[in-house]
Amino acid sequence: MGSSLVASLMVNHRAYISFQIYILLFTGYSSAQELEPRSYTVIPKGLKVAALSYTISHGNVVADATSPIQDLKLTSSVFALGHIRTFGLFGKLAKVQLGLPYVFLSGGAKINGVDTSANRSGFGDARLKIGLNLLGSPAMAPKDFQKFNEETVLGTSIIFSIPVGQYWPEKVINIGTNRWGFKPEIGFSRKKGSWYFETYAGVWFFTRNNDFLKTSNLDQEPIFSFQAHVSHLFPKKSWVAINGGYADGGQTTINGVHQNNFQKNWRLGGTYSMPLSRQSSIRAIVHTGVATRAGGDFTALTVAYTYSWF
Repeated sequence: MGSSLVASLMVNHRAYISFQIYILLFTGYSSAQELEPRSYTVIPKGLKVAALSYTISHGNVVADATSPIQDLKLTSSVFALGHIRTFGLFGKLAKVQLGLPYVFLSGGAKINGVDTSANRSGFGDARLKIGLNLLGSPAMAPKDFQKFNEETVLGTSIIFSIPVGQYWPEKVINIGTNRWGFKPEIGFSRKKGSWYFETYAGVWFFTRNNDFLKTSNLDQEPIFSFQAHVSHLFPKKSWVAINGGYADGGQTTINGVHQNNFQKNWRLGGTYSMPLSRQSSIRAIVHTGVATRAGGDFTALTVAYTYSWF
């Protein structure tokens, strides 16, 4: 696509906002409950996005958030790279996202009444997300996208958690999970003027970790998740969002013995995004646990940079 078309597309307010693809999925590694507004918004096909982010978190931030550990308090620093591509599939907008984090982890926990500490660094589990907007979001070239008026969108996606992260079978606290995860999701969004209203519902499924503490099997029941987001677009091409999420389920068993650590967790967060140029943006993201039964009780702050092109 020529530079003149890129420039004209970026000047268009609605088009520019659509480029602000949210990348929280790739800015951390710890929680099965993401807060990801604007996930199903309409964007042109053929778009490519590179993302770089830094996240600092404190609390229960281990990758397997429902491991049988008490009083877990860790601090993590996560550097993540992400890449996004959009394309047409059956005439609908489709999107593929890939992210890989590198993690620095330090802190302590109490195991069987004994205090312990941990310092880890290494790659976390990779994430692959494949999405398809089913209604209200046709696959459009940039020149056609400029004329499109987004209203109601219904989409679906599946996330794969790929176990490539650092994992030591003899350790209780690890960066990687040593198992696969799969999350099918359905999402609904509605645009009214300068406001976006969104709800998503999904469920995480996990394979077995056969090397938990070398000799044990760790299983986890599905985690049901729900998200709701309200975003407001400002005239100067920035936007702000309030994000809420709920997770339920996820009890673990070790060698068939239930650990009584199922989740009923609420999270709340916010996002602010602003443009740096016609093709790049920066954003700040904060989210925290507001009511937590097990796992996911942490606060995180992320700064992320994205660059988009055709």
